[in-house]
Amino acid sequence: MNITLPYTGIVLVIGPSGSGKTTLLTKLVEEGIIESTEITSSDAYRLAVGDTDFISWNQHPPDEADVLFHQYKNLAEEAFRMMDANIEARCRLNKTTFVDATHLQGEERNKYINLGHKYHLPVTAIVMDAKEETVLQRDLLRKQPRGKRRIKQQFQTFKKERKSLKKEGFSRVYFINEQEAENLQMSRNNHPLLIETGPGIDIIGDVHGCFAELMLLLEKLGYEKNDEGFYVHPFGRKFLSLGDIMSRGPSSLKTIQFFIKHVQNGFAYMIDSNHGWKIARWLDGRDVSLKHGDEKTAEEINRWLAELDEIHRESEKTKMREFLLNVPSHYIVIKNGIPVLVCTHAGIKDEFIGKQSKVISDFCRFGDTDGFDENNQPIRKDWFTHHRNGQLIVWGHDPKPQPLLVNNTINIDQGVVFGGKLTAYRFPEKTFTSIHALEDYAGEDQNPLIEWKAKRLDPPNIGNFIDGFKVLTENHGEVRIHADYVKPAIDLISTSTIPIEQLVYLPPTMSPVPIASKLEDYLEHPKEAIDYYRANGIPSLIAEKKHMGSRAVIFLFRNKEEGRKYTGIESLGTIYTRTGRRFFDKGTEENIVKQLNHDLHASNYFNQYGTDFVLLDAEIMPWNLKAKDLIKNQYEYVAHHALLDREMLQKKLSSALEYNSELQLWSKENEIKLSNARTFEQVFQKYCWEVKDTNSIQIAPFHILAHSHETLFHKSHQWHMEMNQQLASLSDLFVKTEYKLIDNESTEEEVIRWWEEMTRDGHEGIVIKPSDYIAKNKNKLIQPAIKVRGRKYLHIIYGMDYLLPENLQRLKERNTGKKQKLALNEFSLGIEGLNRFIAGESIERVHECVLGVLAMESDRIDPRL
Repeated sequence: MNITLPYTGIVLVIGPSGSGKTTLLTKLVEEGIIESTEITSSDAYRLAVGDTDFISWNQHPPDEADVLFHQYKNLAEEAFRMMDANIEARCRLNKTTFVDATHLQGEERNKYINLGHKYHLPVTAIVMDAKEETVLQRDLLRKQPRGKRRIKQQFQTFKKERKSLKKEGFSRVYFINEQEAENLQMSRNNHPLLIETGPGIDIIGDVHGCFAELMLLLEKLGYEKNDEGFYVHPFGRKFLSLGDIMSRGPSSLKTIQFFIKHVQNGFAYMIDSNHGWKIARWLDGRDVSLKHGDEKTAEEINRWLAELDEIHRESEKTKMREFLLNVPSHYIVIKNGIPVLVCTHAGIKDEFIGKQSKVISDFCRFGDTDGFDENNQPIRKDWFTHHRNGQLIVWGHDPKPQPLLVNNTINIDQGVVFGGKLTAYRFPEKTFTSIHALEDYAGEDQNPLIEWKAKRLDPPNIGNFIDGFKVLTENHGEVRIHADYVKPAIDLISTSTIPIEQLVYLPPTMSPVPIASKLEDYLEHPKEAIDYYRANGIPSLIAEKKHMGSRAVIFLFRNKEEGRKYTGIESLGTIYTRTGRRFFDKGTEENIVKQLNHDLHASNYFNQYGTDFVLLDAEIMPWNLKAKDLIKNQYEYVAHHALLDREMLQKKLSSALEYNSELQLWSKENEIKLSNARTFEQVFQKYCWEVKDTNSIQIAPFHILAHSHETLFHKSHQWHMEMNQQLASLSDLFVKTEYKLIDNESTEEEVIRWWEEMTRDGHEGIVIKPSDYIAKNKNKLIQPAIKVRGRKYLHIIYGMDYLLPENLQRLKERNTGKKQKLALNEFSLGIEGLNRFIAGESIERVHECVLGVLAMESDRIDPRL
């Protein structure tokens, strides 16, 4: 006899004591069919909790027998309580459990059938159909016989219950007699939902009958049509459809036939979906309401079937129906033996992954819904907010303008049938490839892509972020935002920042020179920054003078109507700090924004660049505009008292030298420290002046981040500097920033001399950047900018005595790795968020990038770096 068991679930081995249950399971362990850990036995649990697997009350006086009977009853209850808890835990973990117990009563079996339903697992019954004589003989051979009377009672109960076993709801019931038990061959199904990554898998979003776009996408992914008409990849990759391959689009039949052919021949995979399920039931003759494009699919199929003869008509119809009915609810992709990725159509709960049931299939087809809205459209719930198990879930069903990464789930339905895009997610590369729709095939009033844009300013769902989240960036892959830093960032945004509709970009922190200067008296030097870029294959650099002010983002609109159009707020613009707070008081901000707006209109800037707004990354001076309290309470206080102490000590030492020449060394040391204190005082004062009105304010814009129709990250840094010069000529508020190119040894030496002269005079230093705004080495993002600060300026950063040999040596051992990583993450988040804003994506999609930068700023990194 051959038995094939399901890949997981509960297997009840049923029969009276002595029927061969334990013997069968022992044999299966020895043959390697099952693991010993998969067996749970009532005898073993009685032994575990009560030190014996049986208490006999036979052949005892009534008073003793009554006590022993109740002892055994209590023992059995405790054993089964522990055993059932273990079985339920294994069900939650999707493990197979073979239960070795008699299971003679229907209520005993029914609790396991209910457990199977609860955890969406099959429950199989293996019935040991031994004869009464056999079980009686075997009982006599036991160390603790159950007794002839008890065995007979069990057998009579078994005989009575045997007839009802097939009606109790088991997935399968197998009856095994004594002879069959000796020759039993048992095997186990492979997990039908697992697929290996292999050379790679290309996961394709909802096609909806857009066959032409599907062909273009496969060709773009590198698939080639062979002589047999199959699209195969030269490296053996396979493609996987997330379902909804039909309905609304122009070529549903052709798309269905394409996937049937490729899936059945092992070149592709496909999963179940709401439209596929409906068409399958219609083909099965069910009473189905065909709408939302399903009626078009039915018409296509009917026209095709009408052209076939009766025999082929039925066979083709059956083939299509069976294919659509039998595709799985989801697939799990295995990488290096680990189930790292889940593919499903509309969503899946963590506890459903790897299991199959009607409930799971319905959830995967339709997602988590909460009734219907006034347009009879399902109200979708955010099932992904509860995802916790670490696996990446790729899904579709709900069209979004761009791939949407939320809580380690990615939606890749970009609404190709609505005029959007057909997207593939490439794994394990974790990249996207898309094809724009050739047209809007659906032609419906309720276009979800348009509705998405109309709702783009709706408030974000905090639940998507509060427990930490990941942001998928184009230039730097996934950026993880830890929950510990999210909560203070949310608190900051909710209480202190400008409205999130205007908070579209936050500038990144900037890395210092990666390694300390090799020169004896320098902590930082341009040479090491230049060497860093040279080592990363960057031939051309730009060096910009670093203004000592406060970083600011300036968002300026053509007029107030455009402000409302893009942010929902009627405004000419706003100016905010790199932590999102308003830079000026409201009155000052209005005056500056109004003046800048007037100056840009007067110079025809908005018309010249065809833009409704301009977004600037800038430095605003003087430093004391924002750092007034820091200067007064820290720098002025420290400088004043240090000068007093060191001048007084120097006077005393000078007087004492007349009597004790041995104080000469101490005097020289104090002279150096006194000079350090004076330098400290001069440096911070250099960047401060009295601000009487807006005419005293200087703004140095060094990046034009975006216009209303494009981000400007594709422009070189030289272009941005040239635009800085242009802006300085358009408004008195804007000032020029000096810069120099580095493209050979001569210009490198020139920049170093420039830096030395500038910093000798007390200026902060320079910023060295690659010529390209976004620079990579071997497709890996490198630092977008490195600040190189001067020897004098660093007195106010590391302390007035930082150049003393013992201090400088310690500082040269500083670790900048964490700061560099932070700079790259924040840089990529800023670019990603602004790209989303310009693409018209929702404020929630933009907000997750801004929130990510703010959260990262909560991480404790040495602020002096």
